[in-house]
This record gives sequence, structure tokens and C-alpha cells, in this order.
Amino acid sequence: MSEAIPELPARLGYAFRDPALLARALTHPSFAAEKPGLENNQRLEFLGDAVLQILLAETLFHLFPTEREGVLSKRRSLLVNQGFLATLAREIGLDALLRLADAEDKAGGRQRVSALGDAFEAVVGALYLDSDLATTRRVVLDIYGDLAGRLAATEEGDNPKGRLQERVQPLHGNHAVRYEVISTEGEDHARSFHVEVFLLERPLGRGHGTSKKLAEEAAARAALAALGPSAPPPPPEVSSLAN
Repeated sequence: MSEAIPELPARLGYAFRDPALLARALTHPSFAAEKPGLENNQRLEFLGDAVLQILLAETLFHLFPTEREGVLSKRRSLLVNQGFLATLAREIGLDALLRLADAEDKAGGRQRVSALGDAFEAVVGALYLDSDLATTRRVVLDIYGDLAGRLAATEEGDNPKGRLQERVQPLHGNHAVRYEVISTEGEDHARSFHVEVFLLERPLGRGHGTSKKLAEEAAARAALAALGPSAPPPPPEVSSLAN
């Protein structure tokens, strides 16, 4: 994998001054846990999430000058949910470059939506630390490409909670999906909600947003991305409930 890392700067159009930052961004917690003293990508993920939020908020503000705050917030949420970030991660080849423990890799960790979304945010955080906001803006927006087109494709018929319900209802019935607020952050005027969606007792995805509704929608999108194109099998521990 170390030989493959130089491919990523070429794809990004940016040469890292500190390659160790990029390596850390690609270091999954499972890999770091096996190597004492090695730092994983979670702190860079935290930073990258904040950088993405401000860059996309700024870009959407200028791209849609007549839209209300609620519409802009929803569009930003679409562009930063983990399912969407996982798609971007695959487009630039992060799935092949992730440093994972062997067990995690064999368990499918390289294709986990959460791992890919986290890695994308971590790369953004590393880029920001290695350069500046202007450079990060250029690279990130180049990755997103036609932002209006991305949004149009994502927003067309966008009803992630409804689509998730349609996916699981034939196997599990109408009441198998539930959403749970796992944490809230910020003051009342700037609250952020973190929600996890469950199929029976099986966690499917997480999302966050400036309202409970937006967070639930983000969680549903992450769940749909994690399920892939086929319907989910009944969770083993509760499969009898589907009958």
C-alpha cells in the first residue's frame, strides 16, 4: 500500500509537503491498534468534517444566491453525508489505499461506508493542515466537480427514509426501521443532531444534521449505501420476526 500512496496526490492535483499526514489520513483505527504509537485518522477526520462544512456552506451560499437557509442546509447535508462521501472516496481510489488490520480488511472494512467517509474527511483535514484553506477549497471542489449537477442527481426523487422503508418492508414489515438520536451538540440556536438508524436491532447507518429530520435523512442515506443494490438479509438474531 505504501507504494500506492503517491498515486493519490496525482489524483488530487496536490503534492503533500508532509507525506506522513496523508499516510495518517489513510490509517484506519484497526490498523493503528496493532501498532503501538501509530496515530489513526480520527483526529484528522474531525478536522476535515469542519473544513468540508465551511467550504460547502460558502460554495452553496454563492451558487444559490436566492435560496433560503433551510434549503441550503439540506443541500449541504446531502453533500457531506457518509454515503455521498464514500462515493467520492471510491472515485479517487481511497478504498484501495486504506490501511486496515487484516481482520478488518477480510471482514469487508475496505468497502464500509463509514470507513470510506471517515477517510475522505481525514484526507481533507490533512490537506488543510498541509496547505491552506484556498488550496483545500480548490482540491475539494475539483473532486466534487459539477456541484449543481451532483445535487440535481441526488435531489431527484430524494426521499431516503422512504426508499429505505421500501427496501426493508418486504422482508421485515412496516415497523422494522427505527431512528435514534445518539447525541446533540451546540447551543439551541446552532444545534447539531447525530442519529443512528436500526433495522430491528441491527445498526445500519449514522448521520448528522442541523435538525433531527436532516440527521435522520442522512442516516437513511448511509444505510442505503451500506446495503448496496440488493435487499438486506434478515438479521440472524431476529430473523424469526420476519415470518
